[in-house]
Amino acid sequence: MKTVSLSGSLRENVGKKDAKALRNAGKVPCVIYGGKEQIHFAADATSFKPILYTPSTYLINVIVDGKEYMTVLQDIQAHPVTDSILHVDFLELDPAKPVSIHVPIKVTGVSPGVLKGGKLIKKFRKLKVKALMQNLPDEVEVSITDLDLNQAIKVGDLKFENVEFLDNKGAVIVAVQTTRNVEQAVPGK
Repeated sequence: MKTVSLSGSLRENVGKKDAKALRNAGKVPCVIYGGKEQIHFAADATSFKPILYTPSTYLINVIVDGKEYMTVLQDIQAHPVTDSILHVDFLELDPAKPVSIHVPIKVTGVSPGVLKGGKLIKKFRKLKVKALMQNLPDEVEVSITDLDLNQAIKVGDLKFENVEFLDNKGAVIVAVQTTRNVEQAVPGK
């Protein structure tokens, strides 16, 4: 899985007034949890652009006062009007424990059903997977080369080594639906 680095500095005080002062200074209050202790720190708001504004999912190497923590983005709180980042939670990873994260889907191939005039419907952009840190995929590749009219690929159809899919096994990821033009072209309907 791709890795991005993010650096920050420890927060001396934790509270509403301190958090507001940090935001006014262009910083975002953050916390790392899941390890031995919680680490409260602040990072520049601009350093979150490569992490947040992308469809990819990253492992994030957070550097706080010289110490490195391998983390994954767990939660983001944004302002409801301005969309500015208010607070970010990171989950510290342990190489021996599995982690659950959302991974983007990449659809590959050409569907015979689409070539016949069907419409490709994507129901998911990301799937929730559970795996050890070293087994996490960058993306889940879904091949549609065998997908004909009125057929679908479900979560239960996917097979990846050392990766467990946490979404409902019957949930449709990608489907090819018949359009009205195709229905009219088929004799007998």
